[in-house]
Amino acid sequence: MFVGRARELAALGDALATARSGASSTVLVGGEAGVGKTRLIKEFTGRSDDVLVLVGGCLELGTEGLPFAPFTAVLRGLVRELGRDGVAALVPGGTTRGLARLLPDFGEPDKDGAEARARLFEQVLGLLERLAEERPVLLVVEDAHWADRSTRDLLSFLVRYQRTAARLMIVVTYRTDELHRTHPLRPLLAELGRIEWVTRVELRRLTRREAVAQAAGILEREPSAATMDLIYARSEGNPLFVEALLSEPGGGDPLPESLRDLLLAGVERLPDETQELLRVASAGGQRMEHDLLSAVAGLDESALSRALRPAVAGNVLVVDGEGYSFRHALIREALHDDLLPGEHTRLHTRYAEALERDLSILPAPRGAIELAHHWHSAHNSTWALISAWRAAAAARKSTAYDEQLRMLSRVLELWDQVPGAAERIGCDRFEVFRQTATVAHLAGEFERSIALATAGLAELDHESDPLRAASLLRQRGLTRYDLGRPGHIDDLRRAAELTPADQPSKLRGQVLESLSRMLHGAEDWPEKLATARLAMEIGHEVGDATVEAHAMINLTWTRYRYSEIEAQLVAFAEARRLAAAGGAFNALMRCAISESDALEGAGRHEQAAQVARDGIEEAGQYGLARTSGTFLSINLAEPLVSLGRWDEALQVIEHALDLVPPPPYRSSLQGFAVDIALARGQLDRAEHLLASSRSILSRGTYRDQSVLPHLCREVRLLQARGQVQEAVELAARTLEERDLLNAPRYSWPVLVVFAQLVADSPGSLARLCASLVPRLRALGQSLDVEGDLQEAHRLTFSALIAALAGSEVSGKRPPALPADRLSSAALIEVDRLAAWDRAVAAWEGLREPYAEAWCLVRAAQAALAGGDRQAAGARLVRARELAGPLGATRLLEQLDVFGRRARIGGPEEPGDGHPQGLTARELEVLREVTDGRSNREIAGALFISVKTVSVHVSNILAKLAVATRGEAAATAHRLRLFD
Repeated sequence: MFVGRARELAALGDALATARSGASSTVLVGGEAGVGKTRLIKEFTGRSDDVLVLVGGCLELGTEGLPFAPFTAVLRGLVRELGRDGVAALVPGGTTRGLARLLPDFGEPDKDGAEARARLFEQVLGLLERLAEERPVLLVVEDAHWADRSTRDLLSFLVRYQRTAARLMIVVTYRTDELHRTHPLRPLLAELGRIEWVTRVELRRLTRREAVAQAAGILEREPSAATMDLIYARSEGNPLFVEALLSEPGGGDPLPESLRDLLLAGVERLPDETQELLRVASAGGQRMEHDLLSAVAGLDESALSRALRPAVAGNVLVVDGEGYSFRHALIREALHDDLLPGEHTRLHTRYAEALERDLSILPAPRGAIELAHHWHSAHNSTWALISAWRAAAAARKSTAYDEQLRMLSRVLELWDQVPGAAERIGCDRFEVFRQTATVAHLAGEFERSIALATAGLAELDHESDPLRAASLLRQRGLTRYDLGRPGHIDDLRRAAELTPADQPSKLRGQVLESLSRMLHGAEDWPEKLATARLAMEIGHEVGDATVEAHAMINLTWTRYRYSEIEAQLVAFAEARRLAAAGGAFNALMRCAISESDALEGAGRHEQAAQVARDGIEEAGQYGLARTSGTFLSINLAEPLVSLGRWDEALQVIEHALDLVPPPPYRSSLQGFAVDIALARGQLDRAEHLLASSRSILSRGTYRDQSVLPHLCREVRLLQARGQVQEAVELAARTLEERDLLNAPRYSWPVLVVFAQLVADSPGSLARLCASLVPRLRALGQSLDVEGDLQEAHRLTFSALIAALAGSEVSGKRPPALPADRLSSAALIEVDRLAAWDRAVAAWEGLREPYAEAWCLVRAAQAALAGGDRQAAGARLVRARELAGPLGATRLLEQLDVFGRRARIGGPEEPGDGHPQGLTARELEVLREVTDGRSNREIAGALFISVKTVSVHVSNILAKLAVATRGEAAATAHRLRLFD
């Protein structure tokens, strides 16, 4: 009888209802061993008739789990139900070579590489998405406390990205009493628990009333109160223990004194031959295949069935597909722990020998990994080393990098214990170090990878064996680069020195390509160019399409400037051709990323958006939508923002963020959302998003393309909040601490933002702002200009800096009034207007409406200052036409305020025409307040009494709808009342 658990069933039911409605959900079900997690899930799935239920369990093997065990079980079940072709038809992209890493039925896996695991994960999620199109899907992963690293990674991926798979529900069960402080599942559960669609359910023990109901169901009668008191006190409400205690024959027998005795009590009542078979089975793990158990037990089919039947009838074993599982893992643990040392060694040896005879009894890589486990448990060092080496190769084929790392580490541990170890595995110790360092990098164990590479290099004579030293130096250099550690360039340069220049090889091509990609400094540009060209030549000569394509991309970035975009596009097309011919998916994605980025940097926004959009579609076909695809979403959002298609950009950003990209990608995506929020006056939203990006960027060292746009946003937000002094101080620190000459594409916007900040700052900050102008002017004169986009920024900056300096802007002066009719001040304004008109024309040519509108406002101000009201009005009207559809509220506010003050370009202010209903005297007082003066200082400056100033200040606060003088000053800045 199923008792209690109403609350838990309701939680699962709510989650399933969410999935049925078209959303997705995950429930994490925890509880101690024996508390009834499996029974709860069985009861729940039995009530879900309209749902496709897929169940897979993590399998314990020694102290580790088998890689991808639950997902392999699910896939095998689908093949049994739908057939291989039926499953293949559901896999996105039409290829199942990724799934072949889990199940050999799908043939040979595709190429190894950094993207292989991403493709596998994408195909698993894609399969679930297709299944959920027909009916809701419930994926159950049991016993996650035994999950290996690979299983945890795939589980985390599915939970994080399940929002893209409508009608998918995931249930994960785990033992809470297994989760010691350092258990690897603990941080994953904590991380998943913070996701909004994840619910945690903790199974409690049964109450006494529920335990009585359970006992009555088992005994078919209600037990006596005395018996139940004893059983409940001993079991403490654990359902498994209640059941085991009730199964004790006779009321006079004493209760077992230990948990082991309690669990083994039911086993000991079985026939001797069944008990012996169960001891044999316990050495095979929680689940064992029928054929393997038969081979190890040494029984024919008749004898095996005769021994198994009582165990199944006694509910110790349950039939599980083509094999058997212990009803509860605690029973297997108790049996295995009860083995004598000699029995333990003998049984594991028998399992290992049976698998050596026929490894196909178990699916790959499970067979190879279990074989390594049994030889290791049998304490046979020689065969433990050999089988671990083979298991590492099998794990690599499944992209189970953590398991591969564990197997290779075992090889290194056993090396000195096995005479002639190198001959036995056909590989020397250095090669094992090299492979282990590489796999540690793939598994994300960067520190360990560096340590292994360093240890391997210490054992090698670089002069006598230069190629192998170069290989490991390259690996260490790549890992140091990913970890942000110094020395990566030195490692790669040394590796290049060790590879013979007169003997082109695949290794030399890889080393040179890696080196050229990582040379970023302006002083390294000649070396980067020469190295990329040489790597490309070698890649072509040795037939390595991946190296050739990547080197071509490096060469293109180095050879061409943004002003040479047509030549760049031809070169990127050639790189794409090379990558496609060689099936180099990673290089193909990098082509799309690089080409769209180059087009955006050149100001070709429409083309950039189209290339990025096509790349995102390709990423989905290659199974890389959530890796390369989310990076390309950055390259799509940027040109959409430039083009003023802000709502479309926000949709792209939202979709990409739903895929939970890596933190640096998330920061870049959120940055464009900040730009839109700032322009639309959504300051709280901008501040929230900036805080998230700030947290990400503070945890690592990032290049200018990430840091400089973030600094611009920080300054603009501070200015919008009225914290102008803080904004100016941040700008000053940036100019002192950062070299802005290395990255013109990202430095020009910084100069524009800083110059605008100085131009709009109040008089009270005049001294601080004045100190920035010479530095800004010097940077503007020294910074390169590459392409039309940077030229537009330069023109905008020049117009700003000329106004700050009060000097004329260089360039041809447009026709205007005769010079003898103009004052020197008016001449300056004519030059200012010409400068702003050039900037407007540049942004108009690039089809950037927001930047064009912003410059039009400045041009209108210059026109009005020069006395040309008609020109000012025309520019304000055009600016409003551009800003209105964008929803750029802050710019529209500035337009309205300026138009009202000047009585041009829009509806005039009623009454005396002053903004916000302020009188002329109140405006004078507000100007003094904005400059930070006290009432007494204002009274002295305006020759009025302090009491009169106080009255004016009260009126000002009321009309501006603010509570403090500081807020009034901030509002005045925001509305540009005193430009």
